[in-house]
Parts: sequence; C-alpha cells; structure tokens
Amino acid sequence: MIRICTSLAGAGYDVTLVGFKRKKSKPLVKQPFKQVRLWVMAEQGKLLYIHYWINLFLFLLFRRADVMCAIDLDTILPVYYASNLRGKKRVYDAHEIFTELKEVISRPAIHKMWSWIGNHTVPHFPVGYTIGECYAEEFKKLYGVKYGVVRNATILKPLSIPEKKDRFILYQGWVNVGRCFEQLIPAMRHVDARLVICGEGNFYAQARELAREYDLQDKVDFKGYVPPAELVAYTRQAYVGITLFEDTSLSNRLSLGNRFFDYMHSGVPQLCVKFPEYERINAQFEIAALVADPTLESVASALNKMLQDEGYYKKLQENCLRAREVYCWQEEEKKLLAVYNQLFSS
Repeated sequence: MIRICTSLAGAGYDVTLVGFKRKKSKPLVKQPFKQVRLWVMAEQGKLLYIHYWINLFLFLLFRRADVMCAIDLDTILPVYYASNLRGKKRVYDAHEIFTELKEVISRPAIHKMWSWIGNHTVPHFPVGYTIGECYAEEFKKLYGVKYGVVRNATILKPLSIPEKKDRFILYQGWVNVGRCFEQLIPAMRHVDARLVICGEGNFYAQARELAREYDLQDKVDFKGYVPPAELVAYTRQAYVGITLFEDTSLSNRLSLGNRFFDYMHSGVPQLCVKFPEYERINAQFEIAALVADPTLESVASALNKMLQDEGYYKKLQENCLRAREVYCWQEEEKKLLAVYNQLFSS
C-alpha cells in the first residue's frame, strides 16, 4: 500500500491511507501521503470488523474525497455504502480471493458471510485491479468484473551483487501455517548451508520447535521481525531464496507473493512452488527451481542443485537480472496510474 499510495501521490493525487491502530502498532513513518489510524476496541474477531466498519464508514461519510478505494473484502462494505450515499466513484484493489482463503473456506458460516459480502458488493465495483492474471480471471468468473493486473513488483534500483562467501538460504515474510516449514526445516539436515528466517507469524513458535526437534538450532537462524531497510541487506546477501506455499486453497494456488519479486530484484535464485503465476513468469525468465509438491526430499534436492551446480546457479542469477527489468514497479505503476487517470477523465 505504501508503494501504491506513493505512486499516486507522485502523480499529483491527494492520497489518504486509512487503517486501524493496534496496541503494539509502531509509530507511523512520514510518507508523501496522509495516513490515518482509526481506533478499534478489539484487535481480532467479529468485534474488530464491526467496530472498524462503523468507524471507517463514518470517517468516509465526512471526509472530503472524489474516489474511495477498498482494499480486499474486509474494507469493502464501508466503502460501498459511503460512496453510494455520497455519489462518489469507487475502486476495488484485490490482493486476495478473499472467499477462497483457507481460514474462510474451512468455516462454513464464515464462508457464507464473506460470500454474501462479495456477491453484494464486488459487482458494483466495475473499476478495479488485482495482483495477477489468475486472480483477474477468477474475479471475472465470480463477479463478472474485468479487472486490470497491477503486480506488486519491487522498485527497480541499481544493483551490485556482493561476493557471497556465506551461502545462506533466506526465507522472508510471515512465518505462518501453510508456508511449508514442516518440509523445509527437516530438509536442512541434508543441505550444506544455513537457513535464515526473517519474519514472525502464527507458526513461529512451532517452527522454532521443529528446529529443536531435528537438532538444527545451529543451522536454522530465526531473526524474528526485521525492519524493511534491514531486510533488503539480508536479501542482497542471500544465496538462495524460499517462496513455498501449501496448496490449501484456491487463493493460495493462484497467488503471486511479494518475496518472489524481492529475490528477483536482488539477483537471488529461489526455490519456488509450482503455482500458475510463478510458472508463467519462470517460463519467460527461468529464475527459480520450481517444485510441484514440496516434500522433504524435493526441497533438499532442489536446494542442493542450486548450491552445487555453479552453471545452473549462474544461469538463474543472470535471468534474474533480465527479469527485473521487465517485472518492476516502474512498469506496474503505469498500469496503476492508467486506472485512476481513466476514472477521473470519465
């Protein structure tokens, strides 16, 4: 969202990014756009949504605006009703197929609620964009809307690949259920390299326990939450990156993770799950070793090939340098601005 709002502000739009404040929220960093945090009485569950929706609706009702943008289904109701009442234009920015998330489809009542919200609102958001072609195709099937694709690609910056004497493997991002840590961590017993994990999440304690269970405390390094500026340094120094997900839902299977582009832009080959979006880009620029079924054996084998086969590794690395010129925010930003320019000119 920082990237999107910065691009819109740079194009001359007066942008306000709205979220809610948690008890442990860090102070806001100054940005070239306005930022507002709304108070909520709970940080999870139904009470969070109800209170946030009411507060967001009231905020939007009295805030000067020409266009209101909803980010995923969990903000769409207040945006829909406030824009309707005020006769304002609206946009949908879809980062997920929300009704197909594992935590939604596994609970029938919750799935029914979000499906109703989606069917009730999304068809009335004819203007929108999403993170990949697969998602765009699915939104067309589900809601009859034709959304553009604005990938969350990394900003293209000058790159000098450092010497990498410590050939460590990097996982960056949320340490959550469904990210294949049950396969990745045990696989490290058969890989002659360190695994560095930058991030926290709902599987963090279990991941640390797995490292203890397999006696890998000296081989798996848990860094916890790493600020973005520091994370860039870890990524640049990494020898191999990890982009693994379990095929637990349609939203997962059709996703396109941010870290895929982060590794690419640092010239870091990666081990990646063979999902459609990654497969499509990898067919154009082979930058990753793709595994269809991330098992202990397939993960260890793919990592060892990248660590041991210099020719193969060099090919992937050189392809990263070519791909980053095509898949970068400077190109995606053009598509984003086209959406809003067309909206304002219509």
